[in-house]
Amino acid sequence: MAVDAKIVAQVAHLARVEIDDASVAGFATEMTNVLDLAGQMDEVDTSQVEPMAHPLHAVQRLRPDVVTESDQREAFQSQAPAVDGGYYLVPQVIE
Repeated sequence: MAVDAKIVAQVAHLARVEIDDASVAGFATEMTNVLDLAGQMDEVDTSQVEPMAHPLHAVQRLRPDVVTESDQREAFQSQAPAVDGGYYLVPQVIE
């Protein structure tokens, strides 16, 4: 696919970058080369390649989902300056 100055201008607008007129031809050539490379990669036969989920085949060890601490809410809230209905009260910061 050949990229022209109009496409370069559209991409620059979408990317919110400013490209001077002298650089447009160079960007058009570079974008065309990238798209040509992507086209070449599409032609590669990958039917015999097994997909990889992770390049290192690492797995995360899981631990049992069990409670390891007791409920200490009452003890913690007894030390708080202000509590109401199980919630910590804090000063209002936004008016």
